[in-house]
Amino acid sequence: MTTGFKTPNNYYIELITTFPPRPITNETELIATQNRINSILDKGSLTKEDRDYLKVLGMLVYEYEEEHEPIPTIRGVELLKALLEESQLSPQDLVPILDSEFIVLEVLNGKCKLSENQIQELANFFHISPSLLIDIA
Repeated sequence: MTTGFKTPNNYYIELITTFPPRPITNETELIATQNRINSILDKGSLTKEDRDYLKVLGMLVYEYEEEHEPIPTIRGVELLKALLEESQLSPQDLVPILDSEFIVLEVLNGKCKLSENQIQELANFFHISPSLLIDIA
């Protein structure tokens, strides 16, 4: 018997027998795993067993996505546009940082460069590294 591991309780055994964690090899398996994760999360109050099981499933999803669905790297103006969209903000929301709507629009159209201070303020605003916006300088 291996030492250091606790014997899983009946609920954890039920979790892993109902939907056994296995490496994800295709999109159908990915969707099924994501649906299983969501069904557990939808319960609300999670037990330690739920959290342990979700961690295993999450690692399998992460591993599959890292290999099959790389996130494209975007920088500069394209990143700024994506951040606005993701945050459900409009260009006008950047006026306090860039001083005028005209400047915001010029930046978003690639016609105006930002100062180091403006880059730092935008990075702070969106909680990202300033180096991702350096292409706008």
